[in-house]
Amino acid sequence: MKTCEICGKKPLVGNKIARRGMAKAKGGVGKKTTGITRRRFLPNLQKIKVILPNGTVKRIRVCTSCIQAGKIKKAV
Repeated sequence: MKTCEICGKKPLVGNKIARRGMAKAKGGVGKKTTGITRRRFLPNLQKIKVILPNGTVKRIRVCTSCIQAGKIKKAV
């Protein structure tokens, strides 16, 4: 499963919008939407060795925002 084991961050769903034409600000007649497709925004997960609160070392999937925020302690 593509879920962070610390914060529970998981894939989000959004739209991919295909456009053609030149923007009005650049002298064109404006952008036209030619297609909208559903897409997934995946979290940036890394498999890293972590020291758990009970002292054991385990390899878990953690998002980079949790690693950067210091929510986990890396095992050496």
